[in-house]
Amino acid sequence: MSQKKFLPFCFFALCTLFAKPPMSQRLLPGEILQRLIDQAKPGAVLSLPPGHYFAVGLRVRKPLTILGHGKVVLDAQGKGEILVVEAKKVTLQGLIFQNVGVSFMEDWAAIRLKNASHVVVEHCEIRNSFFGIYVENSQNCTIRNNKILGNAVREVTSGNGIHGWHCRKLKIENNVIRNHRDGIYFEFVEDSEITHNLSEKNLRYGLHFMFSHRNRYRYNLFRRNGAGVAVMYTRHVLMEYNTFSWNWGGSSFGLLLKEIDDSVVRGNFFYYNTVALYSEGSNRILVEKNIFQNNGYAFRLLGNSSSFQIRHNNFLGNSFDVTTNSTYNADNVFYENYWDHYRGYDLTKDGIGDVPYYPVSLFAYIVEQEPPAIILFRSFFVDLLNVAEQIAPVLIPVALKDESPKMEPHPLKPPKISFGKEK
Repeated sequence: MSQKKFLPFCFFALCTLFAKPPMSQRLLPGEILQRLIDQAKPGAVLSLPPGHYFAVGLRVRKPLTILGHGKVVLDAQGKGEILVVEAKKVTLQGLIFQNVGVSFMEDWAAIRLKNASHVVVEHCEIRNSFFGIYVENSQNCTIRNNKILGNAVREVTSGNGIHGWHCRKLKIENNVIRNHRDGIYFEFVEDSEITHNLSEKNLRYGLHFMFSHRNRYRYNLFRRNGAGVAVMYTRHVLMEYNTFSWNWGGSSFGLLLKEIDDSVVRGNFFYYNTVALYSEGSNRILVEKNIFQNNGYAFRLLGNSSSFQIRHNNFLGNSFDVTTNSTYNADNVFYENYWDHYRGYDLTKDGIGDVPYYPVSLFAYIVEQEPPAIILFRSFFVDLLNVAEQIAPVLIPVALKDESPKMEPHPLKPPKISFGKEK
């Protein structure tokens, strides 16, 4: 049957179905959609007929724009993944995906981009999915203005909201991602951007990088995740104007840097985290113009991290400003930060304290060595110890100090962040 005759036939058949009971009571076969996709010419705009379809293993292998207008529901009913794109110049818009099955061998996803390029996924909604959007061996793809809502209960039985593997030049922007294992996961993904996303209530990380160089993430909100954001084994990462908040737990943090080199942490807002910023084995990192407010630990800088430049930050209301596990941190430089625990003076009236500030308190150093000592926190005896150590440092790492502490906070404000489909 020719394409000209086939398409009217399909629409006639669908109209006949629509005359029967409402779609909420019927589950249409996904083969109808696959035939429409297969019959469409390359580059065509295909507006799918409204309905609730049982859809598993749909394939797009040609340039195509597929529109759902929010009235097309693709339901896998736990039987597999829904849609695979293996082509260039494909756009998916306004579709609803739900009920992807769990598979530990194949990592089923609502949408899989495989060996694809210049694909756009926008204004879609994904519900109750194992993996939401899985991008592999692809480049120049954009995922924007989507809602990706999981129902993860345990890490071992849940997937990631947006998963990128071995990709280049991805754009992840204006998405809302909730209740997955990791909200966004990158492995071997390079030269990509993550902007204006909300990633929250995920079991493990809001964002997780591994071996992913030259990426930028800016103006994102990561809150109430199991362990905030982790950036590992990576070089040349720009982390700018994000908010890390309400990441609480025995091993939780806002931002973890593990073996990261030559990167920038700038203009971020760390608010109510167990540990705001944690660094292990990282080198040549610029940390500037951030706000660390009301965290347990503002900055845990382990001794195997070196060549940090920490400048022009505000440290406000944190239980511990800085902790370390080493007395040697000579090449990590603190410069012109504001510390609300600073009790120095400014006789020259230049806005800079006349005596250095040692951000590692004696009690913080003791707790780093003996964690159970935290039970003495806020006792009068501990206050006396800290004052004595500030006057005549003996145990704390004296090389780790701010020679020019600010007397007044820097005029920094939390970044303004918006999301395309937040409700």
